[in-house]
Amino acid sequence: MEKRWQLKPADPVKTKKLQETLKVHPVLCSLLVQRDISDFEEARSFFRPRLEDLHSPWLFKDMDKAVNRISQAIAQKEKVLIYGDYDVDGTTSVASLYLFLQKIHSQLGYYIPHRYKEGYGVSKAGIDYAIENNFSLIISLDCGIKSVELVQYAKDNGVDFIICDHHLPDAILPNAIAILNAKQPDCAYPYKELCGCGVGFKLMCALQEKLELKDNPAFESLDLLATAIAADIVPMTGENRILAYHGLLRANQKPNHGIAALCEQSGLKQELDIQKLVFIIAPRVNAAGRMDEASKAVELFIAPDKNIALEFATQLHSDNTDRREADRTTTKEALELLNTDPASNEKRSTVVYQPHWHKGVVGIVASRLTEHYYRPTIVLTKSGDIVAGSARSVAGFNLYEAIHACREHLLGYGGHFAAAGMTLEENKVNDFKAAFEAVVSQSIQSDQLTPLIEVDLEVSLSDLNLSLYKLIGQMEPFGPENLRPVFWARQLKNTGYSKIVKEEHIRFSVTDGNTTFSGIGFGLAKKFHLVQQSNFDLAFTIDENDYNYQRTLQLRVLDIKASI
Repeated sequence: MEKRWQLKPADPVKTKKLQETLKVHPVLCSLLVQRDISDFEEARSFFRPRLEDLHSPWLFKDMDKAVNRISQAIAQKEKVLIYGDYDVDGTTSVASLYLFLQKIHSQLGYYIPHRYKEGYGVSKAGIDYAIENNFSLIISLDCGIKSVELVQYAKDNGVDFIICDHHLPDAILPNAIAILNAKQPDCAYPYKELCGCGVGFKLMCALQEKLELKDNPAFESLDLLATAIAADIVPMTGENRILAYHGLLRANQKPNHGIAALCEQSGLKQELDIQKLVFIIAPRVNAAGRMDEASKAVELFIAPDKNIALEFATQLHSDNTDRREADRTTTKEALELLNTDPASNEKRSTVVYQPHWHKGVVGIVASRLTEHYYRPTIVLTKSGDIVAGSARSVAGFNLYEAIHACREHLLGYGGHFAAAGMTLEENKVNDFKAAFEAVVSQSIQSDQLTPLIEVDLEVSLSDLNLSLYKLIGQMEPFGPENLRPVFWARQLKNTGYSKIVKEEHIRFSVTDGNTTFSGIGFGLAKKFHLVQQSNFDLAFTIDENDYNYQRTLQLRVLDIKASI
C-alpha cells in the first residue's frame, strides 16, 4: 500500500537559539522545538522528568469530597469495593489502589466485570455484588462517568460511589459522592490526559497527604501506572511523561511481583521500555479479560510474592496464546469475507459481522483490517442476545463522532477519537452498516484513506552518528505526541549491495555520495525495484546494530519512494 509522507513544520530561528543555549546537535534542537521545547529549563524538565513537578492532587474537582468519604470509611471500618474495567488500565488501577489501601484498611474487596456477561463499565451485577456483600462504598476506576442510572441504583440501595475516570463526560453526571475526572468543564486540574490508573494515583497521593502516611506508598505502584500509560495510548506529555519515566525506573529496579513474573514467563532479559510494556506485558494482561476472567490480572499484581505471581503469569501466558490463535483465525475469516464481496472495494469504511467470532479479539481484528485496507473499520460479533463490536480509525478521522451520528441504530456506544465500541440489536446490523458507510463517505477526506508517515526532519546521512543516537535515546519514553523521530533522506543511491532477504524484506546499503549507511526495511521487498533506480528517498528511524561486539548505527526504513 502506498503511503503519503508529511514533513512536520520546522522553526530555524528557535532551533538556532536553542542550539546556542544547549550547545548540542542541531538535529536534536530541531526535534525539541517541534515538541514546544525552546529554552534550557524546558529542556531540563523534558530530559530529567521530576516527580516534584507533578501537580497537586487537590486541584481536582471533588478531591476533598473523595478523600473525606474514604477517610470516613476507614475510620468506621466500612467495607470498600474497588471496581475497575477489564483492560490493562482498569486492572492496574484496581491493583494499585488495592495495594495502597490494604496497608491502612482491612475491609477491602475488588470487582472486575466479565467482558461477555456484563460488558464494559459499571454493571448491575457488580452493584448487586456490593449490596449482597455489605459494601457501603464503591470506588470505580477507569469507568463510571456515564453510569448515571446504575450509580443512582447503588445510592438507592445504600451504596455510595466515588468515580475516578478519564473518559469524556456527558452533560448529565452520575449522582456520586465525588467525581474525579479532569475532563469535566469545571475541573481546574491542569493536565487533562491522565489515564484511569493516573487518576487513581492522584487519589492515592491526596490520601497519603491527608492521612500523613510515611514513605509515599502511592509511588510503590508506579510501574503498574507506566504499564497503563503505555497500554492506553495516552499522550506521552506532561505528567504522563513524568510518571512513565519514573514508572520504568521502578519496573527495572524494584518491580511489582506481577511485572517481574511476566518478564520471566516471557523470557525477557533486557530492560523494560515503553515498547516492551506495549508488546510484551500489556497483551498478556489484556488476554485475561479477552479470553477468560480479568480478575486473574489483578491477582497477578497483588500477589504477595513472586512464586504466586508466576502461577498467575503462567495462566495469562496461556490466555495470550489462545488469544493469538483466535486473532489469527478471525482475521483470516474477515479478510476472506471482504475479498469475496465485490462491493467492499468501493466503500470508504469496513463493517464485518459473524456471530461466532470471539468477542475478546474483535478490537485486535479491527486494527488488523485497518492496517490492511486503511479505512475506518468495525468488527461485530454476537454477545448473548445482542451484537457487540469494536471500531478503529485512521489518522485524522474522528471515529467517535461518526458512530455518534449513527446512534439511532445502537443500544449503546462509547470511546475515543481513534477507537470505540458499540452494542446493537442483530436486526439493526445492516441498517447500522449502511448508516456508518454514509457518514464516513460524507465526512472523510480522500487523503485520510492513504496511510500517513509523519516525518520530523529532512537530514543528510552525514548528520547521523552514535552521539546523536544516544541523545535521541534520552528523549524516551516515546509515545503519542513524543514518537520516536522519523527522518527523510533524499537522492540516495544503492551501493550495489542492497538485497532482498527472506523474500519480504530489504537489506539496504545506501550512499548520498559522501556517507554510506546500511539498514533494514521490513515488508518492503515489493518496492525493491525503486532501489535499483538511479535515485530514491528513504523515510526511516535510526537504530543500533550490535554485531560481533561492534555497535554501529543503521537505518530502520519505514518506506521508500523515487526521488523527484
